Amino acid sequence: MPTFRAPDGTLLAHRTFGDGPPLVCLPGGPMRASAYLGELGGLAAHRRLVMPDLRGTGESAVPEDTASYRCDRLVGDVEALRKELGAERVDLLAHCAGANVAAAYVRAYPERVGRLVLVTPSPIGVGVPVSGEDRLAVARLREGEPWFGEAFAALQEVAAGRGTERHWAAVAPFLHGRWDETAQALDAADAEQRNPEAARVFGSEGAFDPEGARAAFRRFGAPVLVLAGEVDLNSPPSAMGEYAALFPGGAEFVVQPGAGHHPWLDDGDRFVETVAKFLDREN
Repeated sequence: MPTFRAPDGTLLAHRTFGDGPPLVCLPGGPMRASAYLGELGGLAAHRRLVMPDLRGTGESAVPEDTASYRCDRLVGDVEALRKELGAERVDLLAHCAGANVAAAYVRAYPERVGRLVLVTPSPIGVGVPVSGEDRLAVARLREGEPWFGEAFAALQEVAAGRGTERHWAAVAPFLHGRWDETAQALDAADAEQRNPEAARVFGSEGAFDPEGARAAFRRFGAPVLVLAGEVDLNSPPSAMGEYAALFPGGAEFVVQPGAGHHPWLDDGDRFVETVAKFLDREN
């Protein structure tokens, strides 16, 4: 894997797929190796996907200062990657918790972002709330699934603040449009691909500045796409609509039918069509 140096000297790695202008893809997790993104359902046929392993994940080195796992401190790593690519501006795609890093980058370097794609973004960094009832409402859409009873009972415990590790494991099917072998494999790989220590630091005190992020979004003039999954329990469409409205004039907002938190797995063709069309648009 190609490597580059972060500002503090940490050696970071990234994967690359496809040709053409680079699209930097920030993984979620938080702090999960980028391998789970695959080739984003075939998006590599349209753009050169540059997928960094954030520090301490995948093939990237563990930093000397583990406090540097904090979300806002990862901005320097993204900027170092842009410089490594030799691009004056880059298009940026971020999934889940990676959107919090993207928001911090937009705040620090708005002039370095050409287009911004937020895929089922975590809204914590911009202060958009997601209530337990919001999640239960989305979950009820899956009532016909064979696993619904056990998963919904577990979700009710989580929503009531009584969730245990067993309950969290049981709600996993709600994160996917199809709870098939592919989805189960992606879910199982999380234990190996995520750095739990880094994940704990990622959202620690001082990591997020919702008011600062919102102010940066109001000033941000580049095109933005917010893509939600219709049945995504983690980032429900209602919250994603609020997220999209934070940008001037509103970002382009698309809800992918039948999709969960990883829409490129549920319908890769539809996902690629939506994202590629947005990236290729002239204005």
